[in-house]
Amino acid sequence: MTHFDLIVIGSGSGNTIVDERFSDWSVALVEKGVGSTGAFGGTCLNVGCIPSKMFVHTADTASAPAHGDRLGVDLRLEGADWPAIRDRIFGRIDPIAVGGERYRAKADNVTLYRGTAHFTGIKTLAVRTAAGTEEISADRVVVAAGSRPSAPPVPGLAEAGYLTSDSVMRLQDLPRRMIIMGTGFVSAELAHVFSALGTDVTVVGRSGLMLRHGDEDVATRFTELAARRWDLRMNRTAKGVERDGGLVRLHLDGQEGLESVEAEEILVATGRVPNSDLIAAEEGGLDLTDDGRISVDATQAASVDGVWALGDVSSPYQLKHVANREAQTVQHNLLHPEAPVRTDHRYVPHAVFSAPMIASVGITEQEAREAKREYVSARQDYAGVAYGWAMEDTTGFAKLLADPATGRLMGAHIIGPEAPTLIQPLIQAMQFDLDARSMAEDQYWIHPAMPELIENALLRLDLR
Repeated sequence: MTHFDLIVIGSGSGNTIVDERFSDWSVALVEKGVGSTGAFGGTCLNVGCIPSKMFVHTADTASAPAHGDRLGVDLRLEGADWPAIRDRIFGRIDPIAVGGERYRAKADNVTLYRGTAHFTGIKTLAVRTAAGTEEISADRVVVAAGSRPSAPPVPGLAEAGYLTSDSVMRLQDLPRRMIIMGTGFVSAELAHVFSALGTDVTVVGRSGLMLRHGDEDVATRFTELAARRWDLRMNRTAKGVERDGGLVRLHLDGQEGLESVEAEEILVATGRVPNSDLIAAEEGGLDLTDDGRISVDATQAASVDGVWALGDVSSPYQLKHVANREAQTVQHNLLHPEAPVRTDHRYVPHAVFSAPMIASVGITEQEAREAKREYVSARQDYAGVAYGWAMEDTTGFAKLLADPATGRLMGAHIIGPEAPTLIQPLIQAMQFDLDARSMAEDQYWIHPAMPELIENALLRLDLR
């Protein structure tokens, strides 16, 4: 058995931990690969955040003609060259994955294992590679094994074959029609991508809203706008799937009875599950949460001394920026065990890069009501500020929640152009305890510019 100072499982955010400060450590890095190519570098780089946003930017460009008329500009989309779009994106991403793997493989103090790993005991793992199976152990282990797409137990789905976010972006051809199962952020983003490029999209959901876990006003507005672009089949239960040649047929049950929809491809976007089972975390003595994540404390320490976990395998957020922050915590605590730091998860923002864009941080209004917390809320439409007039935006808005006594922001939710950028000063205000009135009145706001949306929303809050 080979013994190391440190084993890291996963080459996503876990790969960022080992820098020059670990040059005198013996390190094992285990990576099984993600996506159809088994690429190095984790979900975000290869099948998640980065390629999907490159596709979204392309989709935004393809959508420009639809917005041109109201501005008096005659634009026309002649077509979308899917292979060229796909190859441009992965032509940039794949070399990064290859280069990252090559960099790790040549490090003198790092042994790279390309294969799967599972715990066989406390801080002991069996690693299976093309060369065979090897047992390794370490004084310290970092589990950054990520998550994978999950699929609902719909009869016939597995037999018919389906796409996930791991495979859909490398399709050989742009399908004429696509069914998307799920109503969360993956569904919202990829529905935008494929519909903007010319695919007829049908979105199927069990509830009546898309993005239903977000603020209710934002989710309602997004669902209304989505229904203008996509065939929404909401409040439906999937009863079965069958493939007939080049077509896949999904049978549904809803308020109006049984119905079927068909398309060339079906994309399952119904959530992700942590990879704790794939690495046999319990065999390593690690406690799990009720939903299968590795249980960690605020220092990212697991239930076994000398084991830490980060990212999707342990975090409920399933966000790259959270995994990166948690990796920073683990890195510090590995190097400075005498002075551990904690990850601050108080104000975790998230964004949905669809059309329109959405960004949120803090609690929603329904969460405030359910918790019986005293709050005030205010809304500002894009159409009510000068730059909103310039864009002719009639649907976007910012919504803020604040404590009426202190003026401290409790939540912020934006739907509309550049929402992920506009929300950043609100995240800063919450993180650094800046009250809404001071934020609005004690600084300059450029006129006319989009941040006036935030300024006016802050001024609308009815504070004591």
